[in-house]
Amino acid sequence: MSPSKPSIVFAHGLWADGSCYSKLIPVLQSEGHEVVSAQNTLDSLEGDVDAVHRALGRVSAPAVLVGHSWGGYVITAAGTDERVAGLVYVAALGPDAGESPEELIGKFDPPPLFSHLDNEDGRIWIARDGISDFCGDLPQEEQQLVWATQGAPRAEVLGSRLDEPAWRTRPSWFLVATRDHAVNPELQRFCAHRMGATVAEVESSHTPMLSRPEAVLDLIRTAARSVR
Repeated sequence: MSPSKPSIVFAHGLWADGSCYSKLIPVLQSEGHEVVSAQNTLDSLEGDVDAVHRALGRVSAPAVLVGHSWGGYVITAAGTDERVAGLVYVAALGPDAGESPEELIGKFDPPPLFSHLDNEDGRIWIARDGISDFCGDLPQEEQQLVWATQGAPRAEVLGSRLDEPAWRTRPSWFLVATRDHAVNPELQRFCAHRMGATVAEVESSHTPMLSRPEAVLDLIRTAARSVR
C-alpha cells in the first residue's frame, strides 16, 4: 500500500458488522489505501471505541475514520486519537458532548424503522417487516441477507454519552441519505451543519454503502485527498 495515502478505518452501525463495507474495501485497497473495518461489539460505546482503536493499530497513520449510523457516534468519540486525520459520516449520528443517541434522535420526527424493532433479552432487533425501512433500495435478496446477518445492539447503547467530540478538532465530511427511514435526513443535515462538515447528498436508503457505493467512495476519496 502507498505510504503517501492515508489509511481508512471503518466503524459500522447498529444491525450490521464490518462486512457492510464489502463494496468499498476492495476498491480502496486497489487505490493504494490500507483499510481495516472494525468489528464493533454493539454492547457499549466504550467497547466500540476500543475496537476502532485496535483497528487503528493495524494500519499506518494518518487515518480517516468512516462511520455509518451508530458508527458516526463511535468515530466522534474515537476520532480524538492522534492517529486520526479526518472523519467521514455516512447517514450517521454526529453527537455533541454529553448528547446521547436517544436525545439526538428525539430532536426530529422518529424514523419509520423505529416502529419495526423487537426488544428481546435486552437486545434490539429489526423485525422482518422492518427491513425495507433499513435498506429498501436493495434487491430483495440482499435485503434478506442484511436481515439474516444483523448485529443486535444492547438497548443501553442508546443512552451512551461522550465527553469530547472529535469533529471539533478534526475536519469532517458528511453524506446525507435523502431517503433514509432509519436516521431522519433532517437530523443528518442538522448534525452536518453543526459540525461544519463538507456535505454531499445521495438518494439512498439508510445503507448507501451497499446501494450507492460510488457516492460513498467519492466522499472518502475527497476526504483522503484533503488530509494527505
